[in-house]
Amino acid sequence: METQQEGNEVTSAEDDVSQRDTASIADVSVEVSTVDHTLKKLCRIYRKTRRKPKGLKRLWAYLLNIPHLAIIITAVVFVVVVVMWSLLWVFIFRRESNSGVYFAGMFRVANVEFIPEYRQAESHEFVSMANNIQHVVSNVYKMSSVAKLYKQAVISDLSNTGKGGVLVHFWMIFVVPRLKSPAVCEDCIGAILRDSVHTSLKNRSSVGYLLSLPVDIDSILINGVQRSEYSSNAAGSKCVDKLYAHLPGTKVPLNVFSSWGGVNCHVKLTAVPGSLIRLSITSFIIEPSDCVSDALTVYDALLPMRGRILHKLCEPVSTSVSIVSTSNVMLLSFRMTHGNKSFKGHFEAISEEICISQIETHSEPGISGHIYSPFYPSLLPPQSACTWKLQTPNKALGVALQFQNYVLKPKDMKPCDHGWWKVNEIIFCGSYVGHRTVFRINAQHSEVEFRSSSRHSAQPFQASYSSYSIIQPCPESQFLCDTGLCVEKSRRCDGLDDCHDESDEVLCSKPPMNCGSSSRLHPLFVCNGEKDCADGVDETNCTQETTCSAIRYQCQSGACILKKNAKCDGVFDCRDESDEADCACGRPSALNKVSSLNDRIVGGANSEEGEWPWQVSLHFSGSLYCGASVLSSDWLISAAHCFAKDRLSDPRYWTAHLGMLTQGSAKYTADIQRIVVHEYYNAHMFDYDIALLQLKKPWPPSLSPLVHPVCLPPSSHTVTSSHRCFVTGWGYRSEEDKVLPSVLQKAEVSIVSQSDCKKSYGPISPRMLCAGVPSGERDACRGDSGGPLSCRTLDEGRWFLIGIVSWGSGCGRPNLPGVYTRVNKFTSWIYSHIV
Repeated sequence: METQQEGNEVTSAEDDVSQRDTASIADVSVEVSTVDHTLKKLCRIYRKTRRKPKGLKRLWAYLLNIPHLAIIITAVVFVVVVVMWSLLWVFIFRRESNSGVYFAGMFRVANVEFIPEYRQAESHEFVSMANNIQHVVSNVYKMSSVAKLYKQAVISDLSNTGKGGVLVHFWMIFVVPRLKSPAVCEDCIGAILRDSVHTSLKNRSSVGYLLSLPVDIDSILINGVQRSEYSSNAAGSKCVDKLYAHLPGTKVPLNVFSSWGGVNCHVKLTAVPGSLIRLSITSFIIEPSDCVSDALTVYDALLPMRGRILHKLCEPVSTSVSIVSTSNVMLLSFRMTHGNKSFKGHFEAISEEICISQIETHSEPGISGHIYSPFYPSLLPPQSACTWKLQTPNKALGVALQFQNYVLKPKDMKPCDHGWWKVNEIIFCGSYVGHRTVFRINAQHSEVEFRSSSRHSAQPFQASYSSYSIIQPCPESQFLCDTGLCVEKSRRCDGLDDCHDESDEVLCSKPPMNCGSSSRLHPLFVCNGEKDCADGVDETNCTQETTCSAIRYQCQSGACILKKNAKCDGVFDCRDESDEADCACGRPSALNKVSSLNDRIVGGANSEEGEWPWQVSLHFSGSLYCGASVLSSDWLISAAHCFAKDRLSDPRYWTAHLGMLTQGSAKYTADIQRIVVHEYYNAHMFDYDIALLQLKKPWPPSLSPLVHPVCLPPSSHTVTSSHRCFVTGWGYRSEEDKVLPSVLQKAEVSIVSQSDCKKSYGPISPRMLCAGVPSGERDACRGDSGGPLSCRTLDEGRWFLIGIVSWGSGCGRPNLPGVYTRVNKFTSWIYSHIV
């Protein structure tokens, strides 16, 4: 560029000269021509006489030429890229695109005699049988649609069964490109075995042929497993122990410590043929973590198969627990992190229980005897059954079965999850509840048949049996509850749920206000915090000690007083002053005033900063899913249905956002360590819809007042129409809405009487309450589940957690209020876990 510019300047100067002196143009032109010619000639001579480089120097000079150098650099970069891509493909992408898929399986080989040598994996007999079975299984899959993906089968154990033959436990491994992973689904792999056997079934027998092996098609079970489960249980693992119970009734000690075998160890238990195994756990010291870190999983097999889980222990055990298998094998899978962790217990071989009884009741009133679940007090194993034949002295008497924590109801379209019963050819479903019930059979002769319907071990049950008059089930002075209980007629409509299903409190007219009369005031008006009588006589002597009941406040000393809402009201009502203990709760502090009439949700409005400091937003896999409330520095309370499914019950997917007004602006975010769902939660009815969540790290006190616990109501706590109640959350604004609000919403609602609630929904549990407005314009909606229904005391003092958002018919529909979990029914259950 510089040379060209100089040339231009020279040309311009020459033009100036030509304009001034045109007579010398020829001379100048000749001179320039002569110099140029001379220079070219000298260059040609120089090129001819210059010494040219040879060999490597010549090659180097050639390579350093700029165009050639660019080509070389490009080639080198290309080669490096090709090499790197090849390495990535071999060591990463190829490994990722082809992954191992592992299965654990079992089936029964019929018509083969089990011999003791099969218990020893090193014996010639075991190796011979295992090789034969492995060859058959491999041939089946090598001839199937997944032949190219099948790698191998490994026979793990051979065990005896009560049905005869040999029970085979085996692993299968497939090497599967990710694009073909659906081809090796759990159901598909199992179907290949079943189809092979099914073609040879004859005469309605369940035994067919898997090529040359006689196999019981009903015994085939295939479950997908993790690679870690295979590697830790495979042959040669240093963390697998085998124990054998030689004699029935002989207790074999079993102690495991965290320093023994690391964090993932397994114990295979086997008992004498024809027996069952009872595992008794006397102590299990672990850190509660919902089976994420520490756990014991008990399998009804010798491999970790999901479909054969008997029981899981995720919490410490201080009282003895026993578990019974359905055969003579059991696998214990321990996972304990380092620390002072331990397991102490024993196992023994027991005989199969033939649960058939013939019972005759007495003619006199009173308990005649008891019936129990199979293997009581051990956990109820799957596939168990019992039959009781009951007879009364005469035709006028029937049989009354009084259960402690169980209820029988006629079967509907829903399955029986906790027990299938047939009573004189009528089918009933059993379920667990937290109170007594009475089931009456109005016949002199009756046959009661029970079948376990749970895939896992269930809680045991017991019932006392007695005779009762078919014509008059309860004495004249007593009222017959829908739960079958008999209560005094004087307790009818007294505000106390004596029947445990509120059947003694429905269809009750409003009690008279007999303030000036000599008769006693109705219990509903006595010491409820409101002056119902003009002279205030209903609110006098409220600290007077009285007999205890669910509608009277109980002090820590055990004494009860008439005052219902004594908890944290600023007055020492109990002699031991326990009613004012632990009262650092329920006092919000709104910091910034904002508009409350925008962004309305089912009649709601924007909240203020710090207005609901106990409100929590629960996120599942990073997205809002449910709400919760702060109970303490490390405990939250929510609804059980938020965690009902398997993946939802894993605390590792959940995070809690505290002190937040607008989504994304949480003052504190915490991982969840543990989820405690109520043991009686009924997913069909939403009964016992309550859960507790423990944070991994407590929120710091410095976050107060933006993070603050809500007050827990005692069982006696009452709420009337005079109380202000709000439901809060980040749920949808309406049924049709598809966009969640960013700001925390609040909606004021009124408590609906149980009678009106039942008019809207039919029978509801006494552990539920309704709240809303008749028009339906203010209500909770999807996304609010698990959040609080908070009510303030009449003195404008503290806020109590009265309800938990549970369920409802739509959102904001007229005469269909929201249904909430009634918190004061669970106060003792809550304290049993968080204290």
